[in-house]
Amino acid sequence: MEAPSIRQISRTYWWLLVIRALFAVLFGILAIIAPLVAALFFIFLFGAYALFDGLLSIVVSLQERHTYSRWWMLLISGIAAVILGIFAFFQPGVTAVALFWIVALWLIISGIFEILAAFALRGLGIEWVLVISGILSIIVGIVFFAHPVASILTIVWLIGVFSLVHGVMLLIRAIRLRSLLTA
Repeated sequence: MEAPSIRQISRTYWWLLVIRALFAVLFGILAIIAPLVAALFFIFLFGAYALFDGLLSIVVSLQERHTYSRWWMLLISGIAAVILGIFAFFQPGVTAVALFWIVALWLIISGIFEILAAFALRGLGIEWVLVISGILSIIVGIVFFAHPVASILTIVWLIGVFSLVHGVMLLIRAIRLRSLLTA
């Protein structure tokens, strides 16, 4: 079987790139114009994932309870995920800030360990990279702790800008692929 040519691919799939581009551009515009709405969308998406994952974990744990001695761990994990998912839908603001604080804490802890790793790797010539990376991680973590809402909105806005630019690039690629049909 022969691999498809670029002309065959463009003939078949160029319009899928247009659809992807439109969704990316629309989401990008939404995130830039209404970052709170986009942040809410992210939290609801996270809530739906946690709820779905929790329900599946509960089902699997109950199916495995006769063959797996620690099935109850998966059950507890599933129940916790369901509770988290429901909480995300009813308290999206609290969920957003709590998740962001977890990220901030992770940044600070990983920054500390990067600095400690720099001391352990003295003499390799890369310790300065770890120190700078560690310091930046700690600073960003502290900023996230100090200004969680502004930080969340800034990140959503940056995601929106990326999505908008990415959507435009996808659209350009789709147009180029479409033009191969007439060439």
